[in-house]
Amino acid sequence: MRKKDQVEHILQGFNPSLFRERLIDWFKKEQRILPWRENQDPYRVWVSEIMLQQTRVDTVIPYFNNFLNKFPTLEALAEADEQEVLKAWEGLGYYSRARNLQNAVREVVEEYGGVVPKDPAELGKLKGVGPYTKGAIISIAYDTAEPAVDGNVMRVLSRILHVEEDIAKQSTRKLFEELVRELISQEDPSSFNQGLMELGALICTPKTPSCMLCPIQEQCLAFDKGIETELPIKSSKKKQKKVPYMLLLIQNEEGEVLVEQRPSQGLLASLWQFPMVPLSDLDQEAVKHWFYGEYGLHIELKDSVDQIKHVFSHLIWEMEVVKARVVGGKLDRERCRFVDLKEMNDLPFPVSHQKAHKYISQ
Repeated sequence: MRKKDQVEHILQGFNPSLFRERLIDWFKKEQRILPWRENQDPYRVWVSEIMLQQTRVDTVIPYFNNFLNKFPTLEALAEADEQEVLKAWEGLGYYSRARNLQNAVREVVEEYGGVVPKDPAELGKLKGVGPYTKGAIISIAYDTAEPAVDGNVMRVLSRILHVEEDIAKQSTRKLFEELVRELISQEDPSSFNQGLMELGALICTPKTPSCMLCPIQEQCLAFDKGIETELPIKSSKKKQKKVPYMLLLIQNEEGEVLVEQRPSQGLLASLWQFPMVPLSDLDQEAVKHWFYGEYGLHIELKDSVDQIKHVFSHLIWEMEVVKARVVGGKLDRERCRFVDLKEMNDLPFPVSHQKAHKYISQ
């Protein structure tokens, strides 16, 4: 079935105008007071939408306020040092978001005179600006009727309209984008899109939706059939691979700590970390020989002080945190150096390595 025919079939008998009216009215009365809603500045909307990807609102609020305090304008972010930006992002995770945001902002400053593009095609070409972020910025900041479809929106509409397509598929996202194009308010697209997001966050939640409080309950087909908790349908992800490491807290005679910067591409790019020894094929005694070969330093392993597990979307780090000291050799590894505690605290670390800071001897 063609997308257009599929959309017509799904919306058959549905009252879009009543849906829009109830959703927008509810949103204007019940919306949360959030710092990025103070105005429609496209830069503020952009930063908030990037931060809110994969991250809870309560977590984002202090990061957003701090980020806007440090980089209040597009120009300020464009001119900032990447390490400073990553430090301001430290703890939010998914650090490629910060790098992509800064690179895209630099392009806006250089190519568009510091004005975030209103044109969907131009905005969508910027680094890290996918279909959802593009729709959110254009609809919220510029009051343009553009769909902004994320997991929240697909969950809400799959229940209201009884859509049983697998939301893990790209084709299903396209279907929901077309549905939103048909449903969105032309007069107030900002409140419509934010209303859908807010409904998903506050009422139409994943496991236990508060249907009795929902302004759309009368129109919700899933509620009518008693299947609201069975939707949306989503195929399971691949099982995450577990990778064991020894995370080494190595200090020299001066009390300085050995840290290294990750490569500029890939997972946690450009962040700093403590040395990590892969344990898949090494026992503890072999670790010292491996470390000398990789770093040029002889080390003495001391206490094992913690076990840290860090979960990524595709893998899990299982790290044994071990304290160690240098007993010889000469450091021979790029992007790696000894730092004092003050400098260490100024560097951006991933959350998993921040947890190990407390074990470093003062």
